[in-house]
Amino acid sequence: MIEQQYIDIFNQYRDTIDSKSVAGLNNLREKALNAFQKQGFPTKKLEDYLYLDVAAEFIPDFGLNLNRVPFAGNPYMGYRCEIPNMTTNLYFVLNDLFHEEHRPKVEYPNGVFVGSFKQFSEQNPDVFTKYYGQIADLYNNGVVAFNTMFAQDGFVIYVPKGVVVEEPIQLINILKSEFNYLVNRRILIIAEDDAQVKLLICDHTVDETHFLATQVTEIFAGRNAIVDYYDLEENSDKVTRLTNTFVHQEEASNVLVNNMTLNTGVSRNNYHVKLRGEHAEAYVCGMVIADRKQYVDNFAFLDHAKPHCTSTQLFKYVLQDEAKGAFCGRILVEKDAQKTLAYQSNNNLCISPTAHMYAKPQLEIYADDVKCSHGMTTGQLDEEALLYLRSRGIGKDAARLLLMQAFTSGVLEHVRIPRLRDRLADLVEKRFKGESARCGNCAVCK
Repeated sequence: MIEQQYIDIFNQYRDTIDSKSVAGLNNLREKALNAFQKQGFPTKKLEDYLYLDVAAEFIPDFGLNLNRVPFAGNPYMGYRCEIPNMTTNLYFVLNDLFHEEHRPKVEYPNGVFVGSFKQFSEQNPDVFTKYYGQIADLYNNGVVAFNTMFAQDGFVIYVPKGVVVEEPIQLINILKSEFNYLVNRRILIIAEDDAQVKLLICDHTVDETHFLATQVTEIFAGRNAIVDYYDLEENSDKVTRLTNTFVHQEEASNVLVNNMTLNTGVSRNNYHVKLRGEHAEAYVCGMVIADRKQYVDNFAFLDHAKPHCTSTQLFKYVLQDEAKGAFCGRILVEKDAQKTLAYQSNNNLCISPTAHMYAKPQLEIYADDVKCSHGMTTGQLDEEALLYLRSRGIGKDAARLLLMQAFTSGVLEHVRIPRLRDRLADLVEKRFKGESARCGNCAVCK
């Protein structure tokens, strides 16, 4: 049993894990261990994991940096990401180590904190304890419990009441190792009442070894808060990425979660959003471009617990070669959540006959005054549209490119930063052309 191997590692190195971390994380380890021992990793026996045996992804021998050995060098010199005409405040996580040493000093509005769990928990222990681990469900996903057992640091954004952070914050996750490596990343975003913040995450792989990355993100949006969370996957084919994102929304808050998978090996992204205040709005979007033998699986669960809330799920896949995709979307409308507006859409293109897509849209409604809809389509490029474009003098390859770009545009339209949206459109075009889908402005992407 692969779980026992990691339980033994955890128990053997528990003192090291704790000593190289902080009290705020250590306090939840025992609870996480108990949860992990009861359930283990998800397998295909579970209905929500019919097409991915998560436990099997943990079987290879992986290294763990439990002693928190730092990396030499300055990532700000080699990996600087530059989006034309858009300024971001840039931070780095190397594997699962927050890089503090060369971080430029940024002047934020009063009370805003952006940085490591370690520093934030030492400066604001009460705030950290109030939020860390409070919505990340340990008992229904063994990967969340596993991450909570082993995570020793993380990246936190704290925006106090009424503060607006104008410039987007950018976090670049770098996977780098000469041997197979397991990383456990943690992200915490706290936007108090009337606060606003935007985070762009970019995942990159430097070395062509096998990586397994678990990531747990918790997003708290207070009353009238606005949070944008963009997650861009540009990993190698040898990366398995398992993420769990939990969102808690209060009255009239607005949260956008937008994931774009341009390259990966195996990717499973879970989204759990709870609308806990009236008039809250949630947008959960995803775009997947996969080829060769890549596998991308998205699961989204939006829980409407209060009246007058609105949610939108939009996921689009373009699959080529022998790529496989899976999508499971669930909307729950609780009995008191009258006047709910909830929309779910999943559209998929299988460009080659050997590509496969598995989809399961779901609605569960216990209120009687709601407007909810879901739809799913899977097919190939429209031959009539191709013929029309070619009759206008457009070559076959160019016509296919135009149709695929048009197909994915709906997800890009939900990017609320215009200059980021333009850059992502460029990356999507490169990906469809068979070129490197990467940015081209840093050592990783060249």
